[in-house]
Amino acid sequence: MRRKLKSPLPQRHGLDAVRLRTPAESSWATMRDHLVERLPRVDPARIDAMLLEERIVGRNGPITLDAPFVPEEFLWFHRDLPDEAPVPFEIGIVHRDDELVVVDKPHFLATIPRGSHILETALVRLRRDLDLPALSPAHRLDRPTAGLLMFVVRRERRGAYQTLFRDRRVRKTYEAVAPHDPALTLPHTVESRIVKERRVIRAYEEPGPTNAVTHVELLAHRNGLARYRLVPETGRTHQLRVHMNGLGIPILGDDFFPELTEKPLDDFSRPLQLLASTLEFRDPFSGTMRRFTTRRDLQAWTSYEEWASQQWTSSRTEGRT
Repeated sequence: MRRKLKSPLPQRHGLDAVRLRTPAESSWATMRDHLVERLPRVDPARIDAMLLEERIVGRNGPITLDAPFVPEEFLWFHRDLPDEAPVPFEIGIVHRDDELVVVDKPHFLATIPRGSHILETALVRLRRDLDLPALSPAHRLDRPTAGLLMFVVRRERRGAYQTLFRDRRVRKTYEAVAPHDPALTLPHTVESRIVKERRVIRAYEEPGPTNAVTHVELLAHRNGLARYRLVPETGRTHQLRVHMNGLGIPILGDDFFPELTEKPLDDFSRPLQLLASTLEFRDPFSGTMRRFTTRRDLQAWTSYEEWASQQWTSSRTEGRT
């Protein structure tokens, strides 16, 4: 197996540099011309500035503004960072050893850098705060969902732990707060077909072979609300939210179901009442059983009035590069 080239640029804000490989054939006269076409969302003037500032490098050093195009060459650079609202919640450390870091992710914090969320992600924060530049996620949680999230400390061990999640050898349980329906018979297993299309924000159910299975159990109820345990056998996008909505008991704070609600990215009020509560698996290296339990609670259950009374206040930050 060919060894992956090491980036000549160090991490910045806990982020690795972007790596591009130029095609074998081309009609571009310069590297600059190729980058302008390759990166259509970046203003050509910004590409020129990055070249002049020596912020784009190849294997032999910085690429100049007039550097001729070289086929099958590697280029590295750091993208400009978007304007992000700081997520005002801490990440709780549940477990840390030489192999794994297990955390309690707060609501509204994305797992990995993507789109509008770069620095304000669990991965970037943990790499920086724990001084673990090689840290990588074993799985992901949706941005609105809180609870247990597992990271691998060493890159060479990442594949084995990620495979546990891929092969469904990790038992995951969740808790949710939603309306109580006394007519609903529980426990109940929901089986359906869930589809998530690219550029369509919500997943949806359609007729066809089952690809999503969730076990729903009632834990307690009071004052028209209930606390549920959800055990997914599969991991489709938005699965728990889709299935709870399909039962007629949408999770409190859900901006996707039953109705799609536009919410500003810096609105941290009334979080989705969904919590990844336990992770259990046999360690692929030691062979021992590992079990982790969240230390978080769902606010709508412990103090519904406090959760319901939250109001949005904007707190935008200056952009960073």
